[in-house]
Amino acid sequence: MKIYTKTGDDGTTALFGGQRLPKSDLRIDAYGTVDELNSFLGLLRDQPVNASRHEILVEIQDRLFTIGAILATEPGNKKVKIPSLYIEDIHRLETEIDKMDAALPPMKFFVLPGGHPSVSLGHVTRTVCRRAERLVVALNAHTAVEPLIIHYLNRLSDYFFMLCRMMAHELKINETPWRARM
Repeated sequence: MKIYTKTGDDGTTALFGGQRLPKSDLRIDAYGTVDELNSFLGLLRDQPVNASRHEILVEIQDRLFTIGAILATEPGNKKVKIPSLYIEDIHRLETEIDKMDAALPPMKFFVLPGGHPSVSLGHVTRTVCRRAERLVVALNAHTAVEPLIIHYLNRLSDYFFMLCRMMAHELKINETPWRARM
């Protein structure tokens, strides 16, 4: 398979199904940001502190590819075969969040991102997830998006927040509370 086709040299790209859109289109921005999120997640997965979470992080990366494929498919095109997202995928995130929450001391304050490069990378990943979610919500205002995508991205950012807390705990890093200046 050739990596370059030259068909995008005019500033457009094709959706699965053939429709061409400007590369600046909201749909392209949405699935491009999901791709960016997946790349940051790959870097987060590679952190030594996450060795025991390799399987769940790869699973999440797979779901992000699924979300990207759904978003990159021409709306209404039923001929293109793409994988599906399921409510069980969201339940899996919730189960993982609950496990981490049970193992951590209760939160008593807002936490400033940082304290260790792996934790900081987790917060960057979380905020890219939130951006992807906002873009998908904006796209949904123009054309219907599968609701599970928005639900999954929302829960995924919660997962990343808890993962940051868990990494800080495992790395014995004190979380820095945010103290509002009055």
